[in-house]
Amino acid sequence: METSNKHNWKSKLHEIIYEADTPSGKLFDVLLLVFILVSIVLVMLESVSSIDNKYHNILYVCEWIVTILFSIEYILRVISVRKPFKYIFSFFGIIDFLSTIPMYLTFLFGGAHALVTLRALRLLRVFRILKLARYLGASNQLKDSIIASRVKILVFLFAVMVSSIVFGTIMYLVEGEANGFTNIPKSVYWCIVTLTTVGFGDIAPQTPLGQFITTIIMILGYGIIAVPTGIVSAEYAKSSLKEDHEKDNASPSHTEPEVQLNSQCCINCLTVKHQDDAEFCHKCGCKLKHD
Repeated sequence: METSNKHNWKSKLHEIIYEADTPSGKLFDVLLLVFILVSIVLVMLESVSSIDNKYHNILYVCEWIVTILFSIEYILRVISVRKPFKYIFSFFGIIDFLSTIPMYLTFLFGGAHALVTLRALRLLRVFRILKLARYLGASNQLKDSIIASRVKILVFLFAVMVSSIVFGTIMYLVEGEANGFTNIPKSVYWCIVTLTTVGFGDIAPQTPLGQFITTIIMILGYGIIAVPTGIVSAEYAKSSLKEDHEKDNASPSHTEPEVQLNSQCCINCLTVKHQDDAEFCHKCGCKLKHD
């Protein structure tokens, strides 16, 4: 009976902490995100000397309160799963640990509390709350388009680098050290800045010939910026047309209904994305729904 109560207690705790489909799970994740944002705001305010000088003690106490809450949350995450090391060495487990430990390190190393900005990475949990998994197909399509066009992009970047070296060398010869082009690497740096239309203004040509060359480089810059976008867009459009063509040619008899996935997390192996009507984990076979 005691074992059953312990199991039910852990199951309930796991449902609250790891599930995003239940009301309690959603509330927990929303509160967690709020505390993460509060902690980041506290660190940002501490970096402003005028605010820190006036409210240092209040900010310090608030940060410790948030840190203690995160420490408790981390411990509860560890004890609510059957295989704690599975969570501890997972991506979110490592992020949770790194975002909690910095304040404790302030006892050993000064200034380590600034590392709590790592908590911003924990905002990745918002994907489970907003259920953005439906957009993964589009993101994967974009990733595939970039991978498919990687050779063209690398060739393009190589051409840009060669052009920058050539134009940078020419500007070094035309302008010289007197006008700020003290060496070829610095001239190449200026060419890249100009070619990308950033234009810091720390170095500027003074001679008429140098200004004429600069005009050509700036005009080329507009075309250069558009090339990578066009390459990836072409691959993306090709991928989209191929996908639409496959859908149009698919036989109605072979069309499978869309599988609805939820964010339910297995208490044993922490695997997510199970079907809505699944009773067991598709990876380890552990029972998902608890009485």
